[in-house]
Amino acid sequence: MKKTSLYQKHVDLNAKMMDFAGFAMPIQYTSVKEEALAVRNKAGVFDVSHMGEFIVEGNDAIKFVDFLITNDFLNAPMHKAIYSPLCREDGTVIDDLIAYKIHHDRILICVNASNIEKDWKWISSQTDHFDITLNDRSDYYSLLALQGPESEKLLSKMGILKNPNLPYYSALEINFMNERIILARTGYTGEDGFEIFSSAKVATLIWDELLGLGVTPCGLASRDVLRLEVCYPLYGHELNDELTPLDSGLKWTVKMDKKDFLGKESLSVYSPKYRLIKLSLDRGIPRESYPVLDGNENPIGKVTSGTMSVTTGKGIALALVEKAKFPADKELFIEIRNKNYKANYHTKPFITGGHK
Repeated sequence: MKKTSLYQKHVDLNAKMMDFAGFAMPIQYTSVKEEALAVRNKAGVFDVSHMGEFIVEGNDAIKFVDFLITNDFLNAPMHKAIYSPLCREDGTVIDDLIAYKIHHDRILICVNASNIEKDWKWISSQTDHFDITLNDRSDYYSLLALQGPESEKLLSKMGILKNPNLPYYSALEINFMNERIILARTGYTGEDGFEIFSSAKVATLIWDELLGLGVTPCGLASRDVLRLEVCYPLYGHELNDELTPLDSGLKWTVKMDKKDFLGKESLSVYSPKYRLIKLSLDRGIPRESYPVLDGNENPIGKVTSGTMSVTTGKGIALALVEKAKFPADKELFIEIRNKNYKANYHTKPFITGGHK
């Protein structure tokens, strides 16, 4: 397994380590509940250095990224971060990513750890006719995610955040510790928070300082609970190689009024086969692949992500159901070990995060 630059820090903290996308990653340090509540109420820090980072440079950098993704990158303001699916010509999803408009000729693309090789191969194959250079910087960048309502105050105290008015979903390249680092106000928990892209040396120093200030180290297990509470999708669960963004609740990221993008022609005539829905249980814990049934006990879909919500104290799930079979009365059940549990249908996320 690969190791992040902070691997020894996690081992020294007695973190439970597991293989995730080929990396030895901390799953939890104390308990999922303690770590998740720290993020909701104060601040927690995650080592997410396993994520992939590609740098696009050149005169056509913005135009190239706009062509790659379904969302509108061309018209986004400078320093904006844009979330988007990355699609094939047939509209199916290769990955979901965030593209950061650092400069007019320099873009950072952050991709999922499990898809680095696949994404790199695809993006590299699309560079013809664009005046750009493309570099895989995944092995250079370490990535820390500081999340929670105290994040802004902490980074200001450390001298990293000079402008507390940095908008949500934006990014800046700044000088820190004699190094150029990228500071982004994004996140995967629904709370206010920041991602710090830096060298291994600087990431280690920032990690130590944050823990010295009382920030809770958090693992991937609490991260998964937090993202599910605010209904953020996870590739390999709500998104995969067979689905389009229109099947997975991401129609808002597909800007059909753009001149051109990969998958536009296919998506313009595609009729979604599935519907991504939000369900909670008063009793029972839903898990991935559990069947979703209608009121007549007919199977109509399955859970894509499920867990016990730390914040609400209920079982929560995202599920993909066949669009044609979705019941008008919204009477739904989740089958758990051959027993059917009535599910509550939600139109909004289970909790509202506190991002700016």
